[in-house]
Amino acid sequence: MTRHTMVTVAALCMGLLGSTPALAQQAKVRLNMASTFPGSMVLIGDAAKKLGDKVRQASGGEIEIRFNEPGALVPAAQSVDAVSQGSVDAAWAGAGWFAGKDSAFNMFSSVPFGPGLGEYLAWMYHGGGLTMAREMFAKYNIHNLPCALIPPEASGWFRKEIKSVADLKGLKMRFFGLGARVMEKFGVATQQLPPGEIFQALQLGTIDATEFSLPAIDQRLGFFQVAKFYYFPGWHQQATFFDLMINKKKWDTLSPQHKAIIEMACGDLIRETMAEGEAAQWRAIKEMQEKGGVQVKKWPPEILAAFEKAWNEVVAEESAKNPNFKKVWDSYAAFRANYALWKNHGYLQ
Repeated sequence: MTRHTMVTVAALCMGLLGSTPALAQQAKVRLNMASTFPGSMVLIGDAAKKLGDKVRQASGGEIEIRFNEPGALVPAAQSVDAVSQGSVDAAWAGAGWFAGKDSAFNMFSSVPFGPGLGEYLAWMYHGGGLTMAREMFAKYNIHNLPCALIPPEASGWFRKEIKSVADLKGLKMRFFGLGARVMEKFGVATQQLPPGEIFQALQLGTIDATEFSLPAIDQRLGFFQVAKFYYFPGWHQQATFFDLMINKKKWDTLSPQHKAIIEMACGDLIRETMAEGEAAQWRAIKEMQEKGGVQVKKWPPEILAAFEKAWNEVVAEESAKNPNFKKVWDSYAAFRANYALWKNHGYLQ
């Protein structure tokens, strides 16, 4: 082979390689992720670690999402703020953890008396929910990707039986999101403690009651050791999204291929968390009843009706004072009204 031929072949090969969008040619991506939930927490903490595994495998090691336990980089409750400020690359949290900036963020996490899994997914992806969420997050330099979705949560742990809404007055209770506003209307003093602080607060009497999550998660946190009355249904969180929050400037630097891998991993994780969430709860309830002496209670119709009436008042109040909340609520309410035609005809009632 002549020198001229060798140079020509080498140039051709370089040209071909340069035009191939292979992952191997792209800069490796490392995202330091602060988690709101510990990695040992079944389902919602474990999901954050699984996300890193899925992304690493799908990208052949080109993308690494480094999971950090709550407090390792920033305090758990400040994880989303840290992403906004650019002090960490990413966070694992619910949109409701950013509601201090705007109450409308709660709507992208969970909604009292809201939809189940399928309907919530439908509004988020085909009803405008995700578009509005990203518009709002972008103003704070965040790109959010829904990555987990879990079924109805429990309504709360109480030290004593609640026989009427009057029994709620004066209680100190850990409560998440918009549901806290409802409880406050009945004289409950609420606070949104991160998961790592709840058990100790309950044990020491700093709080009298708490809600947190699904039975399989609550069981691991040991609430049944202190409070024995466990209430259902979780009217405040019939379905709950958890997101990967990425600093938007960081997200915008990623290639289309890298973005697609992360998005597909999140979609796969939504499937897993929905399925695992539905499969794991009966066993946890049964074990806490049989071994922990837990009394499982259902709210009577009159108390649920009182909660729903108070929730409608919260909606009116928030809509009146927050244009963003009104915009999101109007979209959500219109979608649900239309969806009801399908729900009422397509599903067993």
